[in-house]
Amino acid sequence: MPNTYASRMGTVHRSFIREILKVTADPSIISFAGGLPNPRMFPVEAMKEAAVSVLGTSGPASLQYSTTEGDPVLREFIAGRYSKTKNLSVTPDDLIVTTGSQQCLDLVGKVFLNKGDKVVIESPGYLGAIQSFSLFEPEFVAVPLESDGPDLQRLEEAFADGAKVFYAVPNFQNPSGLSYSLEKRRAVAKLLDKYGVLFVEDDPYGELRFKGEHLPTVHSLQKKPGILLGSFSKIAAPGFRIGWLVASGERRDKLIIAKQAADLHTSTVTQAVMREYVLNNDVEEHIRHICEVYGSHRDVMVAMIDEYFPDTVETTRPDGGMFLWVTLPKGCSSMELFDKAIERKVAFVPGKPFYTDGGGENTLRLNFSNAEPDRIEEGIKRLAESIREFVR
Repeated sequence: MPNTYASRMGTVHRSFIREILKVTADPSIISFAGGLPNPRMFPVEAMKEAAVSVLGTSGPASLQYSTTEGDPVLREFIAGRYSKTKNLSVTPDDLIVTTGSQQCLDLVGKVFLNKGDKVVIESPGYLGAIQSFSLFEPEFVAVPLESDGPDLQRLEEAFADGAKVFYAVPNFQNPSGLSYSLEKRRAVAKLLDKYGVLFVEDDPYGELRFKGEHLPTVHSLQKKPGILLGSFSKIAAPGFRIGWLVASGERRDKLIIAKQAADLHTSTVTQAVMREYVLNNDVEEHIRHICEVYGSHRDVMVAMIDEYFPDTVETTRPDGGMFLWVTLPKGCSSMELFDKAIERKVAFVPGKPFYTDGGGENTLRLNFSNAEPDRIEEGIKRLAESIREFVR
């Protein structure tokens, strides 16, 4: 029987995290594995009111086909928040509403990547981007992350070697929780302008800062900005699958064409409900509440790690976002540790899948947003027992 699959499918694998989540479906397992917002933070009643209002006042229109660019009022709201919260000049015409920010990655791949193009990615890097870009068969060039951002020497070497795209998450990166310093942001922007590399800046976690000061986007520091991605998934409701991208000129036009070919437009009714929600509720106060809750969860996890983990284990201490990163002593396999941890009914994500260049055997990711403090305390105790048994 002939092989009917496209060759590109041989380079793409199932999402490792999605496979782990099947294991953690057991309610007795304390899971730090999923990159999930806490459902307590979902504005259920406000969304219910918004949905009733939309269907009651403009039901037929909200259920009809719509424009590819997205709801104009919603785009105006997003552009206004960029101006108000980030001092970034974005017009509604610079925005395309997408089906989650994951679709942004797919559209970028379709528009900009040919087989063999060099894509620079952080090491460790976001698994969703690795999976999405892999469909277009690029050559990944991994640049190590330091505590304040990418290794600039390695980054410039990658740019000078013909990189076409640089994808990064400068704020509370997934999976590491690390953020770029202001100095690194300026240096990265300078290198991007020097070499003309297209920067795809993913910012799903930037709003979730609970310590320190907000820093400017790299996008705003470039003379010739690239593409900036955003999402309502972490600040409102991930199930609505509403994200967006910021691009201008011919780039935006090409991305619109790609989206038309992909899905015509993002769901009209979910955009309308989100529009109604953001226009009639205090979104800033809602975000502040999320940050307060997630900050407390982060503090509990860090405190428990300090108390129970061996001194030979290192962890990041993020000032925002949803994750922290754990590095075990050299020679330890987090894949093997995972099996031991599951025996104690606690789960995490091993770090190896986040690396495109090998490595990461002794690393793992912990999510603190979706477990309540008492579960965090018990889960870290169980994980610490597994680690202490494992690293002897």
